[in-house]
Amino acid sequence: MAQVSFPVDLYNPGQVFASLGFLETAHALFGPAEGGFDWSNEGKPQFALSSGCPVNPVEAVLEFLAEADLERLAPQGYSDDWERDGLLCRLTTFPAPASSLDGKALPLRLRRNDQWLDVTHWCDGSSRSSFKLFAGNQRSADIASKMRDALRELWKERRPDLTADPFGITAPLGGSSFKMDARKSWTTIDAGYSPDDQKHDVEASPVVELLAAVGLEHARPEALEGGEVRYGVWRGLLPPPVARAALGGARVGVPIRLFRFTLDKAGQNKVVTFAEEEAVV
Repeated sequence: MAQVSFPVDLYNPGQVFASLGFLETAHALFGPAEGGFDWSNEGKPQFALSSGCPVNPVEAVLEFLAEADLERLAPQGYSDDWERDGLLCRLTTFPAPASSLDGKALPLRLRRNDQWLDVTHWCDGSSRSSFKLFAGNQRSADIASKMRDALRELWKERRPDLTADPFGITAPLGGSSFKMDARKSWTTIDAGYSPDDQKHDVEASPVVELLAAVGLEHARPEALEGGEVRYGVWRGLLPPPVARAALGGARVGVPIRLFRFTLDKAGQNKVVTFAEEEAVV
C-alpha cells in the first residue's frame, strides 16, 4: 500500500475533518485505506494516508475532485428552476424525509466517469447533528461548484505544491462556503468591517472546504453546551470506521488528543473557529 504524509494544523477543525475526508475518499474510490496523525514533531504535525491506490493517494484524490462533475441529489418527482446549479439526479432512496427537503440545500454527488462520491451529511435524516453551517440564500450546489472551481485552478497552476501541502495552499474565496476552514471564519466585529460588503475575498483552502464536508459524511464531532464542539485527533493509522469514532472523541485503543472550539455566528451562518486543546489521553 502506498503511504504519503502532508502537513495539518490540528487546531484548525476544518483541516482535521478534511483529513478524515481524504481517508474516506481514498477508501471509497480506491479500496481499503488507513489514515492517522503524527505529532512527534509538535511544530510540524502530519496526516499520513495509506491506500491501495497504485499512485500517490493524495494526488489521486485531488485529481478526482478537480475533474469531477457536480450533481444534485433529489427524491423522485422533485423539480426546480436551478438547472445552473448542476444536473439533478433523482433517487428512489433519498437520505432525508421529503417533508424536510430544502431545495437550496440538496445533497450532492461528485462524479468522474464511473466513480462518484456523495456529500449528504447535513441532510442524512438521522438523529445525529446535521452540522450544517451555511444558511440563508446560500445553496449547497453553488458552494460546492465554487470550491471545486477554485481547486481546479490550483490544480492546474500548482499541482506539485497542492499535492505536497493540500491544506496549506490557499486561494481567495468569496462569501459562499461550507464554513469549515477556520482561516475563513470572521465576524464583522473581529474583522472591524464586513469583507463581504466590501467584496473582499478571504484566503482559505477549497480542499479543506470540500473534504471537510466529506469527512463528516459518517462522523460527527461532539456537540457540547454553549455552542462548543469537541473533536479527537488520533495517533497512528486507522481504517475509516475506527477513525470516525476517534474524531468524535471515542477511546479506540490509540493515543488521542482532544480539542474544543466554539461555533461562532456570522450573519445567518455558523462558522468554525480555531480550537484549544483539552487533554492528552
